[in-house]
Amino acid sequence: MIGSNGSNGNGKGHDREDPFPDARVLLERYGLRAKKAFSQNFLISERAFRAIVDATVRTDEDWIVEIGAGLGTLTARLAARVPEGKIIAIERDPDMITVLKGEVAADNVEIMEVDAMRYDLTMAARWHGGEPVIVCGNLPYQIASQLMFRVIDARASVTHAVFMIQKEMADRLLAPPGGKEYGAMGVMIRTYVDVSTIAKVSAGSFVPPPKVDSTVVKLTPLPDAKPRAPITDDKHYSAVVHAAFGQRRKTLRNALRAVFLEEGVDAALAETKIDGQRRGETLDIAEFAALANALPTKLA
Repeated sequence: MIGSNGSNGNGKGHDREDPFPDARVLLERYGLRAKKAFSQNFLISERAFRAIVDATVRTDEDWIVEIGAGLGTLTARLAARVPEGKIIAIERDPDMITVLKGEVAADNVEIMEVDAMRYDLTMAARWHGGEPVIVCGNLPYQIASQLMFRVIDARASVTHAVFMIQKEMADRLLAPPGGKEYGAMGVMIRTYVDVSTIAKVSAGSFVPPPKVDSTVVKLTPLPDAKPRAPITDDKHYSAVVHAAFGQRRKTLRNALRAVFLEEGVDAALAETKIDGQRRGETLDIAEFAALANALPTKLA
């Protein structure tokens, strides 16, 4: 995991005025090293920390669920900004839990040793008296999309989420229709949330440096947790989107016919007036929604 821990902006050490220890200082203090098994790379850019905190925090009463709290310096920065709120620091590495307990023992920080894929965001909102929570974190690439979809599933209980992800994934989230980076993941996520870029973060902003650059993105659920276009069946909509992108070299008609009954595909294309000779990557979200609503769910 790209860990949430850091120091000054130049990454060359700890400023005396900085109340937050550098990741390298903490690793040495606890006799730890970054673990490849947990995809750990610890943030050391003050500029990146500031961008994440500023995009995450709205008021000093916010409740924030931090995914992958790591060594805890993002946790500490967030806690300092929400003295009347709460940080729920989620971490699954026992060694990091030890550091968190030693470094960020504060009344407004709740440290939880749990896998983020198993954490219930709606439960956090209930704990907050039914009020929505904010989510943030630096996501491991292998499960970043799954974690974003967990936020989407719980979007009625989330005001917004701020995530550090690999630049390549961020580019795919933000890609417009028609390009090679435009795909099912971006369509599915942007169907339910607005996505914006907060900051770009170079590989040198971490220790040890990963092999790729990163981007901080903000996901904001659409009003009333409604999708961007009317959808009658979310699961069927997902199936249609994935089918359309499943065989990029094929026309939209043939890609859909590989999954759904031919007569249903032809009727849906006729009803929506979408040209079946187009490629799936040329459709926008409204067109996907209309197509899914018109297409019977029966599979080929």
